[in-house]
Amino acid sequence: MRLAVSAVAAALMLSGPALAQQGPMPEDLAWKLLELGRVIDPPKTAALYAPLQQKEPYQGVKVERDVKYGPADRHLLDIFTPDLASAAARPVLIYIHGGGFIAGSKRNPGSPFYDNVMLWAAKSGFVGVNATYRLAPTFPWPAGAEDMGAIVQWVAENIGSRGGDPSRIFLMGQSAGAIHVASYVSHSEFHKVTGGGLAGAIMVSGIYDLTASPAGDAELAYYGSDPSRYAERSSLQGLVASPIPFLITAAELDPPRFVEQFELMKQAGCKRPSGCVRSFMLPQHSHMSEVYAINTPDTRLTDEILEFVKSVK
Repeated sequence: MRLAVSAVAAALMLSGPALAQQGPMPEDLAWKLLELGRVIDPPKTAALYAPLQQKEPYQGVKVERDVKYGPADRHLLDIFTPDLASAAARPVLIYIHGGGFIAGSKRNPGSPFYDNVMLWAAKSGFVGVNATYRLAPTFPWPAGAEDMGAIVQWVAENIGSRGGDPSRIFLMGQSAGAIHVASYVSHSEFHKVTGGGLAGAIMVSGIYDLTASPAGDAELAYYGSDPSRYAERSSLQGLVASPIPFLITAAELDPPRFVEQFELMKQAGCKRPSGCVRSFMLPQHSHMSEVYAINTPDTRLTDEILEFVKSVK
């Protein structure tokens, strides 16, 4: 078995030292992720991580479910607030799930995901907001960016009563969620709050330049079939110009396109007036494990997020 897995690792042509390094990921879990390879496989990855996550009822946190932030059926968010009162308002972390533009949810019944992100946020000093959004093909571009604007506006106007600081809102997304976050940050026409209403943004395994590679079926469903519109609907140039601080990350076992886009954004990000964008390549992880591992002893991604939040004045 180990020989077979080693062959998989070699075939992936990944950076051997990083994948082999000892870290907080159990060795058997690292091998299982290598066996899965550079794929997006939520069910199999969730099966590895669900046993590591907390189960309801959660201790030490107050949860508000399915709060409406807009008129659509999917305009819903959950709010996680630490039970312990704080004299000072807490920063706010909004999490936006993935799903290839056409699927996904902030939470599925019986699943610990993505409550796990919120539980980590609450115990790390944030008020957590877990939001969902309208899906393609019924709601194509720019529905996702519009929904980000509505979410940020709702949080800015309402989070103070939950102990959150509306001047310290951080918007985080993964995969399609990261793309919607990037679209919002880079296209100021979708801002409903002055300056975008964000202290910072975190984009985990996103796509930033639609013109860099052929569009897949999910992207066609959301962005449309006219490639002449892809440049203006991309976020790369707008992110370079945006004054909003942001962090980009990707995983070593991400499908190649996500790694390529990470490198593309990392290089372009050095043209920002404020200097190179913060970036982090997460060792050993895959497209789904990077977020399924949040709120486990593997804190490598969340450590980077906390360092980024601390760096934003």
